Amino acid sequence: MTVPPDVRSLLDLAGRVAIVTGSSGNIGGGIARRLHEAGASVVVHASGRLEAAEALAAELGDRAAAVAGDVERDAPAICRSAIDAFGGLDVVVNNAGIQPVASLVSIDPDAAAEMLRVNVGGVIAMTREAAAVMVGRAAGGAIVNVSSIEGLQPAFDHSHYAASKAAVIMHTRAAALELGPKGVRVNCVSPGLIDVDGLEEAWPEGVARWHAAAPLQRLGQPADVADAVLFLASDAARWITGANLVVDGGVLTRNTW
Repeated sequence: MTVPPDVRSLLDLAGRVAIVTGSSGNIGGGIARRLHEAGASVVVHASGRLEAAEALAAELGDRAAAVAGDVERDAPAICRSAIDAFGGLDVVVNNAGIQPVASLVSIDPDAAAEMLRVNVGGVIAMTREAAAVMVGRAAGGAIVNVSSIEGLQPAFDHSHYAASKAAVIMHTRAAALELGPKGVRVNCVSPGLIDVDGLEEAWPEGVARWHAAAPLQRLGQPADVADAVLFLASDAARWITGANLVVDGGVLTRNTW
């Protein structure tokens, strides 16, 4: 019978290399900081200007590098940046995404297509390129996709976004099925509403509804998502693949009738 890892080492990512896409944003930045704190060398990715990624990499200091690029078109270069900077790639967190808000009948077709390209095509491309590096290694690898509770339950004016996040959840399961025998685990985190500066002032009625619906009675914080990602990327989740971990303060437990 295999001896389990020492409990003190379960969340230790020392010696591992991680990429966090979209880490110049609120949730992605929290994930990058947490994985770095756990000992990983982290490639901080921004979809837009490199300066956004460089700012967080500078904040992290040692064991951090910055890269910019489109997660679908530039996936090979993004993955290669981790190898160039730190000599390997052990963890990929597919967090980058866009969320245009529009009703089903009014959304611009090009905006919907672009959102699907980034939110779904980007995850597929990054998973493919990461797997090409991780498959066949004794250490294997871990991929964690960031979906949303909207992949499980829709919301008004988010039909296109909800569809993209449902696709991410199913892609996670399919990739786990194919890559598991090759030593690569693929899991998913589905956050609920995550706080950001100014949210309560900009959307007071929405925040109030969330507080009323959530059994844990608060908004999520980036660290709540980051800790779930850390768990799934770590040895604590060594026998978990194809899972979707909901991080929503219990909102989806609320009955809708």
